[in-house]
Amino acid sequence: MKKNKEIKQIDRDYEKLKTHLYSKKPLLGEGSPFSELLQNMVNKVLEGEMEDFIQEESKKPGITNKRNGKLKKRVKSAAGMLEIETPRDRNGDFNPSILKKRERFLTSGLDEQILALYAQGNSIEDVKRLLSKMLGVDISAGKISQITDSILPELETWRTRPLESFYPIVYLDAIHFKVRQDGSYKSCAFYTCYSVNWEGRRDLLGLYVNGSEGSSNWGLVLEDLKKRGLKDILVMCVDNLAGFSEVINEAYPSTIVQKCIVHQVRSSLKYVDEKDKKAVVSDLRKIYTASTEEHAQTAMKAFDVKWATKYSYVVDQWRDNWTELMAFLDFPPGMGKMIYTTNPVEALHRIIRKLVKSKAAWPSPTALVKQLYLSLSYNEKSWKKNARGWAEVQRDIIKLYPDRVPKK
Repeated sequence: MKKNKEIKQIDRDYEKLKTHLYSKKPLLGEGSPFSELLQNMVNKVLEGEMEDFIQEESKKPGITNKRNGKLKKRVKSAAGMLEIETPRDRNGDFNPSILKKRERFLTSGLDEQILALYAQGNSIEDVKRLLSKMLGVDISAGKISQITDSILPELETWRTRPLESFYPIVYLDAIHFKVRQDGSYKSCAFYTCYSVNWEGRRDLLGLYVNGSEGSSNWGLVLEDLKKRGLKDILVMCVDNLAGFSEVINEAYPSTIVQKCIVHQVRSSLKYVDEKDKKAVVSDLRKIYTASTEEHAQTAMKAFDVKWATKYSYVVDQWRDNWTELMAFLDFPPGMGKMIYTTNPVEALHRIIRKLVKSKAAWPSPTALVKQLYLSLSYNEKSWKKNARGWAEVQRDIIKLYPDRVPKK
C-alpha cells in the first residue's frame, strides 16, 4: 500500500514538472515544483535523521527519549522558500545535520552561487537583486555580506603564505580604485606583484591596498615579500615611478631593475607635436629594437642629432634612465622579450577591471581586497598561466647566473 502511494506521488510530481516546463515559467523560485520537490526531500531527510537518532538513543543505558511532534518553520533556499517540519524529541537533544536548530537558510549550493556572483564584480545589493530575480530568494544584504566574509580567513592565509626563495621575474605595478575612507571616497592604490617562478608558473604574490601609489609604500610591499621568504629576485620590471629603483635596490641589492620601454615611449611623446609623433616613435624604436647595447647607443646618438634641439627633454629622459631601460639587452632574446615591458601585469589589470567594471567604489579597503581575491580566484585560467618557451629562458639564466639558480 505504501509503495503504491509513493508511485502515485511520483506520477503527480512528474505531471507537475511537465506542466511547469511547458509553461515557460522560471524553473526555480516561489511556487516552482522544484521548490516543492526540494521541500519534500528535506522533510524526508529530517525524518530519516530523527529515526536514526532515536535508534541510537535507545541503545544508551539509562536514557529514555521519544519523538515529540514537529516544529514548522520557513526556510530560504536556492529554489525559493520552503515549509520545513523539523521533528522534535522529548529531551531536546536532536540537532539535524541538514538543517540545524535555528537555521533559516538551506545553504546547499546557495553560498557558492552568492560567492560566484560577488566574484564577477557585483555589489552586495546587485547580488541581492539577482538572487531575487533568478531564484525568487529574498536574502538580506547583511546575510550576503556575512557569506562573502566567510572567505576572509582563507584570504588571510593566502596573503601570508610562505613564498619561494627565488623568482626570476617579478612585475610591479599599481591600479587605482575608489574606496571610502574617513567619511569620503578616495583613490586607493592596489599594488600588484605578478611573478614568474623558476618552473615558469605565473602567480600573484600578494594583495596590497595602501593609499596613493608611492615608492615608500612599494618599500612596505617589498619588505612583506622578504618576511615571507622571498630572498632573491633576478629581474624586477617596473614603470618610471620616482624613487622606485632606489627602494628596490635597498630591499634587493642584487636585483636587476628593468624600466618599461612602453611607459618610457608614452612619456616621451607627452609633449611632442602631433606632426612629429610618427617620426619620433620610429626613431625611438630603432633604439630599443637594437640587437646590442652598442647599436642602441648609436641609434641614441642619431636621435640626439635629429631631435635634441626641439625635444631635448626626450633625449634627457632616455640618457638619465639608460641603464635600466636597456637592461634587457644583456639577456638573450627569449628573456629580453619577457622583461622589456610591464605589459604582462597590465594585462592582469585589464582582467581585474573587466571583472569589477560595474563597481564605482567600495565601502572599505577590506571589501575591495575581498572582492578582488574572489574575482581572481574564480578566474584563474585567464591569468595564472605558464610562461611560453620557458625551458630556453631557464637555460639562459643558468648560463648567465649559475650561482643564483635554486639548487634542487
